[in-house]
Amino acid sequence: MCEWRHTRAPRDVHTARFEPATPAAAADGEEEHVSVSSATEVVDPVPGAGAPHLPRQPDLVQLLTPEGERVEHPQYSLDLDAEELRDLYRDLVLVRRWDVEATALQRQGELGIWASLLGQEAAQVGAGRALQPGDMAFPTYREHGVAWTRGVDPLHVMSLFRGVDNGGWDPVATAFNLYTVVIGAQTLHATGYAMGVQRDGAETAVLAFLGDGATSQGEVNEAMIWAASFSAPVVFFCQNNQYAISVPLERQSRVPLYQRAAGFGFPGVRVDGNDVLAVLAVTRAALAAAREGQGPTFVEAFTYRMGAHTTSDDPTRYRLASELEEWKLRDPIARVKAYLARSGVADADFFTAVEAEADELAARIRRGTTEMPDPPGTAMFEQVYAEQTPHLAAQQAEFEAYQASFQGGGH
Repeated sequence: MCEWRHTRAPRDVHTARFEPATPAAAADGEEEHVSVSSATEVVDPVPGAGAPHLPRQPDLVQLLTPEGERVEHPQYSLDLDAEELRDLYRDLVLVRRWDVEATALQRQGELGIWASLLGQEAAQVGAGRALQPGDMAFPTYREHGVAWTRGVDPLHVMSLFRGVDNGGWDPVATAFNLYTVVIGAQTLHATGYAMGVQRDGAETAVLAFLGDGATSQGEVNEAMIWAASFSAPVVFFCQNNQYAISVPLERQSRVPLYQRAAGFGFPGVRVDGNDVLAVLAVTRAALAAAREGQGPTFVEAFTYRMGAHTTSDDPTRYRLASELEEWKLRDPIARVKAYLARSGVADADFFTAVEAEADELAARIRRGTTEMPDPPGTAMFEQVYAEQTPHLAAQQAEFEAYQASFQGGGH
């Protein structure tokens, strides 16, 4: 079980002035007193502003080191049996294989675009597995790992990126809303849904996903204002993959993202987003607090986007190869595999079986994607309203007449 202390951070942590020590103070040998958030490091200046002094990155909540060593945390504990640990590893491997296969299919012209989650598997699987059956998740367009944990068929996600439909899964049956491409809009949907279940008296929680870039959007800030004002049972889960689309984090915010929560009046916590155990523990605790009526929480999963923002992006234009190599050493799957092998929880036969299952999944995804039939052109009129309006019916009739004009016309 996770231990959760839903208390606000000390005031000085969130309101510290980011000013370097004066030369006079240093010369006099006076001891400099600064909080964690006021220790500074100089980064490239932001255009139109003086060189910012950003707070040093604080420690992460971590339960599994990059080397696969299990560690304890004073506020978050997690007790999983051997089968649950193996299941998490299986989730990570299968989700990554799905992602790799989807990227290959897009490169071969079978998908219009693909938003890869490579490197973010632990953040998504850990958060998804923290949800209870009655909880509701609101994704962006990258939460394939969360979709997996909610029982969504990968082919229903693939059909969206192939342009066959707008998403083939039932949000009610899966408790997983349809993908949202408008940046940050899903946080408003999630907050409204949370306020609804709150008024229904349901003991459920809502998990709203967003990226670091979305924290600059007005919708996200509006959602957090409403969530705080009404103590809505929603958890804002931010996958900070460092670059939004192409802008590094230090150009987006002068404070760590999780500290922004204090300005809205609710707790924030930063977790190692490449540690599936820590993500599971932190998100489970935040959701439990929401169900108990303690209001929203902001979880910053500190991770890294190993691939491109989407398959139309070229990340070599804005980041160094050396940085990518450094993050490869923090791979979320490798650390779990090392821990399972070292602790005797899993053997070689288990790992071989998971790889074989991943191969089968990839083959099913490839076959199912390439065999998807194109929908009829009139299908776009069938999913607009529950009941077709006269105006829409007229549009459909005009479209059908236009299409019929080409029959036998040599076109």
